[in-house]
Amino acid sequence: MGLQSSLDERFAGPVTRFEREEARQIQYSLLPACSLEAPSFEIAYRFSPYAGVGGDFADFFELPDGQVGLYIGDVVGKGLPAALYAALVMGLLRGLHKTGSSTAESLALLNNRMLVRPVTGRYATTLYAIFDPASRKLTFSNAGMPQPLLVSESGCRPLGEGGLPSGIFPGATYDSHCVELFPGDAVLFATDGLHELRDRHDKDFSWERLQDTWLQCRCRTAEDSLTLLFEEARQFCEGGSEQQDDITTVVLKVRG
Repeated sequence: MGLQSSLDERFAGPVTRFEREEARQIQYSLLPACSLEAPSFEIAYRFSPYAGVGGDFADFFELPDGQVGLYIGDVVGKGLPAALYAALVMGLLRGLHKTGSSTAESLALLNNRMLVRPVTGRYATTLYAIFDPASRKLTFSNAGMPQPLLVSESGCRPLGEGGLPSGIFPGATYDSHCVELFPGDAVLFATDGLHELRDRHDKDFSWERLQDTWLQCRCRTAEDSLTLLFEEARQFCEGGSEQQDDITTVVLKVRG
């Protein structure tokens, strides 16, 4: 028996509970340890995988120039295979976000690097944003993620446009979208698992319901906004289908 055959047999068995727990701990170690707070803004997030581990990912961090970077994404698939691929994408992103490149250039470079290490049937939707606390300007590029949702004094509206997912099309390019935020404004970034929740009548958690909920969050902190959002989602699904996909949300709140 060759070495490769021996290894194939060794790793062909079912995943144990201990291995699943180890995988969960590793995935959580790649996520932010806590919210990010400063005098002029705060960022909070929630990660709710479908099966203990999942294909969603998110991170936020201070950049050397005083700006703040933020990304959120969703790889195709669920469970351990998706979690492994999400870790690969996060590793590639962490090698990009401190280069000084624009959000559009960073996503284009991520796309090219993912195609250098292709995995059959795997790709990711990714959004990368930079927030400047001094000017309160938010700049972001979107590779196939749901549009961010802004609540402000004038109401609630989606921002920017979509784009080509990461890791499919060679030479893909991305647009940059900019918006000036004001004290009290909050931006919600969310993977599509939130929008795909379904109630007992098999209706989905629509954009209209999400906007109605997010309108209530302008006077709340980032953490309180997420608490309200997930409680609304729980009530919506009560008596209906269980969560069918990973759900990850990140909130950027501008303080007064």
